[in-house]
Amino acid sequence: MSFLKIFSGKTAEDLEQKGDEFAGFELWGKGKLMYERALDKLEKASPPNLELKTRLHEKIRQTKEALAHNHKQNAEEMIEGGYHEEARPAVELALELTENFELKRELERMLKEMEYHQGRKIEADLPSFNEEEEETVEPVFNEEGEEYFKSLCDTLPEEVQKAYLGYDENFRAGYLALNRGDFKIAADYLSRALEENLSSDSYIPLELATAYLNLEKPHKAQSLLKSFLQSHPDALPAYQLLCEIFWESKRFEEAEALLSSIPEDLTESVAVKILRGETLFHAGSYSEVKAFFRDFLKTYGWNEPVARILAKTHEALAEQTDARNLYREIMEHCSSCHAPVDPFIKQKYADLGIESGLYNTEILELYLSLVQDIPDNAAHYYEKISRIYAVLGNEKEERRFRSFATRARGENPEKAAK
Repeated sequence: MSFLKIFSGKTAEDLEQKGDEFAGFELWGKGKLMYERALDKLEKASPPNLELKTRLHEKIRQTKEALAHNHKQNAEEMIEGGYHEEARPAVELALELTENFELKRELERMLKEMEYHQGRKIEADLPSFNEEEEETVEPVFNEEGEEYFKSLCDTLPEEVQKAYLGYDENFRAGYLALNRGDFKIAADYLSRALEENLSSDSYIPLELATAYLNLEKPHKAQSLLKSFLQSHPDALPAYQLLCEIFWESKRFEEAEALLSSIPEDLTESVAVKILRGETLFHAGSYSEVKAFFRDFLKTYGWNEPVARILAKTHEALAEQTDARNLYREIMEHCSSCHAPVDPFIKQKYADLGIESGLYNTEILELYLSLVQDIPDNAAHYYEKISRIYAVLGNEKEERRFRSFATRARGENPEKAAK
């Protein structure tokens, strides 16, 4: 389905949390757009939270790298099947996304290989001079947009992908605008597409509802989503969007009723369990959320998005030790599978440690690694490190890192000392 958007009434932190949940499910495209929405909202705030801003920049970079790797993998599978030209859009998208030098070099090599195969194909297909010249027809839909549209569709379930590829140019233009964040344009095109395709099993209402939510028109979105679910009762993204509407307007009983109406074969899915827990969280029923998700982890095993929500719940209950232990567990799971640890999780664990009076080498090393992860926020981390050394009685290192913090803020260390 399309990327699930949150209303502009949400805070940047709420949008970041939603992005973290998508990233936990490896839904990198959705996570990236959510982080970008959070950053856009943050930049309009006065004064902006610089710590959150640098964290969001880093998360956007990480999701872009993950997307680039996914596109590269898709391209490799197409090349292996002999579809060299069809793989080109995926490789070009990966090149646009990545900042990794080694990956860029590998992608450029793949492009050269495609050009070689395309050259061979053109030579083989060249007509003889007595052959009539074929008439060329200018495509109505921009070729570059068409390729990007197909690449977006590649991430969808097969049934949905087939439907989207069969819709007209209004839908395609609207879907591209939606994924660019141009919600007014998206709503205009998708409305036209819906008028031309009134089939009861159409997926267009879901995308149009997403555009309306971002235009702060929840009533229009709700009407579309309820009608859509009559034909697609198994469409989990529609339940997610309706829950967002109910949470925003504090209609928690309606959210509960909606979740109770979900088909039985979906009620035990992870996505639905998370929606139930989030409904309790938004309602402020933190003790119930804690019991619900603790039971979930015991029954179904480890799940990072659930662990993140549970840690946030412990924080809301002022149970800092439990929250810190969960953040530590998340880091340990990342290390065991050789995945990079999200800087947000590192910082949460370290900050909660400081709040609990833990001034030790482990916390210090986490802040040092965060300087590398998010250099734009180095001043803040150097201040924390200086504070740890002060508590440990190491005055020399305390002064050294305090001077690092001063320099990172662009100040003169000697003037700052005075």
